[in-house]
Amino acid sequence: MKKIQNSIHPDDEIHYKKLGLTKDKIEIWEDGSRTDGSKGTYEWWYNDFAFNDGTKMVIIFFSKSPIEVNGPINPQATLELTLPDGTKYMDLITCSIEESHFSKSQCDVKINDSYLIGDLKKYNIKFVGKNIQAQTELVGTIPAWRSQTGSIFFGDDEKYYFSWLPAIPEGKATATITLNGETKTLEGSGYHDHNWGNISMLKLMHHWYWGRAKIGDYKVISAWITGEKKYGYKDFDVFMLAKKDRILGDNSNHTLKFVSTDEYLDEHTGKPVYNHVIYEYLTPDNEFYRISFNRKNDISKQRFIELLPKPLQLLAKLIGFSGSYLRFEGDATIEKIENGIVVEKATEPSAVWELMYFGKSCADKEFKNKLSGK
Repeated sequence: MKKIQNSIHPDDEIHYKKLGLTKDKIEIWEDGSRTDGSKGTYEWWYNDFAFNDGTKMVIIFFSKSPIEVNGPINPQATLELTLPDGTKYMDLITCSIEESHFSKSQCDVKINDSYLIGDLKKYNIKFVGKNIQAQTELVGTIPAWRSQTGSIFFGDDEKYYFSWLPAIPEGKATATITLNGETKTLEGSGYHDHNWGNISMLKLMHHWYWGRAKIGDYKVISAWITGEKKYGYKDFDVFMLAKKDRILGDNSNHTLKFVSTDEYLDEHTGKPVYNHVIYEYLTPDNEFYRISFNRKNDISKQRFIELLPKPLQLLAKLIGFSGSYLRFEGDATIEKIENGIVVEKATEPSAVWELMYFGKSCADKEFKNKLSGK
């Protein structure tokens, strides 16, 4: 067995100083551009919205395509609009480097006539596509949050990293959307985060479960990330729990427990999936919570090989590439438990979460059993 490489999600003074960060304080520049566009780097700013009439919208600004991280800067933005009846519309815009702008001092991204500008408290987002135009304002109701240093480092020399900053964990959103010549104004809630790294995620992470839910007065951001085989399938927890406008706690106190049950094999992607994903958490004030995501439907199933040009699909099959993405819909329930008794409970019937599966699923359990000596 090859030597397992180190991986770490640091929360120590040395790493904060090295990254120029202050523990428990987010600076405006952290949501600015963090990469130089060189080979292996990638960066995107993600925004999603749920409006009161049932409309959902996702807008993402990319420095380059996430499946072409070894290529040059290739500015692009996407918008996905889901109407209350389930009808979906998508739009894509691209531009030259000269027609784009990525500021390092704050979140100030421009792709042709579309832009995203914000200061950790308020964001203005404009998307001008061929078929869809949207003008959105997002005002945070929960402070910007970072999971420890916000970065997971991989390799004994910590050469590679994956970073993530939820600048608006939850906010109030207003939007004016024009589709097929018809314009409507909507209100609802929204979320904004920022991701960047310096090597393809396929080389670092085997899979992750990620979810975000508003359940009654509570807001939850949850992720359970499993590193690739090279890094011993090491697990990393990312978690935040807030009530109204106050963050109750996060994974930095290392009390989070991840439980997954009712496994099945998804026929389209060939990946093992769990119908029930549970996070159990003890806050710094010793309050115990259980958050459960219970799958009802699949919103999206995608094999990454299907996104490649046809000449590359055969090559991908030959080398065993089997990355996949699944998005689920179901209910999310939060329970506050005291002395084994549920004293508070709320359920959100239309929660959404995802499974990003980069690695090969066969033999994973066998390898993990070897590591644990079973």
